[in-house]
Amino acid sequence: MKFSELNLIKPLLQAIDREGYETPSPIQAESIPILLQGRDLLGCAQTGTGKTAAFALPILQELYKRRNAEKGTRRVMQTLVLTPTRELAAQVAESFETYGRYTGIKTSVIFGGVGQEPQVAELRRGVDVLVATPGRLLDLISQGLCYLDDINMFVLDEADRMLDMGFIHDVKRVIALLPKRRQTLLFSATMPKEIAELAKSILINPATVSVTPVSSTVDSIDQCVYFVDKLNKIKLLIHLLKDKRIESALVFARTKHGADRIGKMLARECIQAGAIHGDKSQGARTKALANFKDGVTRVLVATDIAARGIDINQLSHVINYDLPNEPETYVHRIGRTGRAGFSGEAISFCNFDEKPYLADIQKLIRKEIPVIEEHPYPMEIFEATVPQPRPVRPPREPRLPKAERIAAEAARQAARNARNARAAHSTYTPVPPEPKAEKPSKPAPKTEKSVVRKYRSR
Repeated sequence: MKFSELNLIKPLLQAIDREGYETPSPIQAESIPILLQGRDLLGCAQTGTGKTAAFALPILQELYKRRNAEKGTRRVMQTLVLTPTRELAAQVAESFETYGRYTGIKTSVIFGGVGQEPQVAELRRGVDVLVATPGRLLDLISQGLCYLDDINMFVLDEADRMLDMGFIHDVKRVIALLPKRRQTLLFSATMPKEIAELAKSILINPATVSVTPVSSTVDSIDQCVYFVDKLNKIKLLIHLLKDKRIESALVFARTKHGADRIGKMLARECIQAGAIHGDKSQGARTKALANFKDGVTRVLVATDIAARGIDINQLSHVINYDLPNEPETYVHRIGRTGRAGFSGEAISFCNFDEKPYLADIQKLIRKEIPVIEEHPYPMEIFEATVPQPRPVRPPREPRLPKAERIAAEAARQAARNARNARAAHSTYTPVPPEPKAEKPSKPAPKTEKSVVRKYRSR
């Protein structure tokens, strides 16, 4: 099937052709015809399968038709796309601008971490599509700077990630402010119970599109794992990055401090690397991501905040420096590579303590990840010492009633008083110690005169 067979308008086909896309992905091929009919949609597909284009193209087509039918009218915000992270919001907005470059549809993005004045100014000039994170959107609504009265198409993207990050209550507050009559689209990589219940409450007779098993990995991604001690992980990472075949690498660390430490140690080895995490300012995060996309830096070290916010078609490698403790996160991480039909490689480091995480990941994806045994820093084999049981404390004696404790303490005090009284009236007189014998006095030392006198007598 070709994009030209999906009944898309000419401006959209021109933009798609300019990007070099010819064949739609499975979720695009199934979702676009349904959305063009105006139906609600529940989409479940793994990350990196083209979900953004699946809802952006039909939305842009509907807005284009309305703009042509209502020429000369004031531009009103009609579409809201809600995303969990700033990086994902910026990525979705960029996709709308890319696919809608020939339609005249205006897209704006708002998120926290930066000043709100430029965002408010853009909203006042008028937009057709607003891509937002829940926090900043609710903030602007509370200030009376943003209104959702004219929204007729609502997209909730990465709904499971919203749940993981604790945004589900903010999402429900936003939904309560939307008009009742609207077209609603919900996309999620996984479908936990909470998200399924939310979908039932906001979708009306939805069509369901599920193109891949929940939390499965893309077949074009080659996966492997290295068993390595924790202290040797950085050495192994530097060793692998010396291979020029790794054109670009996204390295995932578990903590913010760990991401900064990895970036600094790579810089010492003259490996250009940037880092993004929650403690970085939005400007620093945007700059680091832009440098990575433009090829200025070869390596980007990130925490899971960027797992669903980075979309680079030709990202060659994803390296799990630390294995995630949630197996679903592994799927989202490695989904950054192998996108848009390109191949990719996912490399994972596993120390002794992370072996249970690896087992959970393999159970989820229903696949055994190949182990690379030939490398300079193999993990030392040792037997875990069995912890010794704690010594058993002897049982405590039962505590006496309060009255008995008071009586016993009174008896002990009476005994002490009696001993003190006897000592005070005793007739015993201590015998003084015998005087010490005086030591014999030493002879007086010889003086100079006595020595002279003795010499003269001779």
